[in-house]
Amino acid sequence: MDGALKPNNYLERIDSVSTVEAADNLTTASGQVLLTSGNRLVELHDNASTSVRGTYDAEITFLSASPQGALALGLDKLGIAIVGGRHDGKRLAANLSGQQLNCPTAAVFLDEDTLVVCNGSSAHSAPEWSRDLLNLGRSGSVVKIDLGTGTASLIKGGLGFPSGVGVARDGKLIISEAWKHRLLALDVGGGGFKTVLADLPAYPGRIQPASQNGYWLTMFAVRSQLQEFVLRENRYRREMMETIAPEYWIAPTLSSGRSFKEPLQAGSVIRLGIHKPWAPTRSYGLLLRVDDGLQPIWSAHSRADGHRHGVTSCVEIRDRLLIASKGRGEVLALGHLAPTEPDDLSVLVGSAA
Repeated sequence: MDGALKPNNYLERIDSVSTVEAADNLTTASGQVLLTSGNRLVELHDNASTSVRGTYDAEITFLSASPQGALALGLDKLGIAIVGGRHDGKRLAANLSGQQLNCPTAAVFLDEDTLVVCNGSSAHSAPEWSRDLLNLGRSGSVVKIDLGTGTASLIKGGLGFPSGVGVARDGKLIISEAWKHRLLALDVGGGGFKTVLADLPAYPGRIQPASQNGYWLTMFAVRSQLQEFVLRENRYRREMMETIAPEYWIAPTLSSGRSFKEPLQAGSVIRLGIHKPWAPTRSYGLLLRVDDGLQPIWSAHSRADGHRHGVTSCVEIRDRLLIASKGRGEVLALGHLAPTEPDDLSVLVGSAA
């Protein structure tokens, strides 16, 4: 956490737009801001009110919009649903042409008939991402789907929980590989790959193109020395998973500090009633701006003593960046999308109006 990733408190200080339980998967379609909350598709209005567009049979694990406003929704363990556009109403099964879509985590439309989907794990569902991490999961894949024929083809397999996908300026796919804390560049047609950003201090998630240049990258949890140690201790990790409830594992999470049973407490975290901002933490809020070469240039944080953790998605609309803190259940607004003075908070704070 240094250089462009030097910790700050920006996510704690910017405006709140709306409170939505488990807010996730921000996107825009036909000028409207959409997000998800569990199994609900929610519309966020200009006056900060919300309305439910629809409910589904499973948790919505990703939301992607095509240029013409069609929506693709990832449904945990069930596959993918298409809403609007020329393929309105189409459902894609969790096993499509031999490719697993049981754990859809992110997607991007290449055109109105072609969708690229990240499947985080063939062994676990999307909400079980911490279990996949502790099992050293490497069963994720990137799949291209022809919506016209309803067939799927593998672009890349054997990945450690791919959790974000975008299209670079040169047409290559940019993939967030969470468990290897890196970004990959892939050809749409498959074949080899190139690591374009490695050894990140946190687990990367969704990636969105920025309007001026570069990309926004959400980081849903941070790495720690303790977590890295536990990942190397196979016997301890297996016994922990067999004997302790998942919410108390030594594993990253989207929010923390809600129970005295959680690990990482006492003097190293809270001293004289004060939660140290530099303390080890199971949850964290982090948004990263990268340039066209996918190198970090700026970041916004919610540290150990903050509350806006578990940043899972963001979207630009009308000169503001909306940010979803799933751990907090809140939508935030960051104004002036290309800050030139990162230490001047007046440059960063957007209006919620």
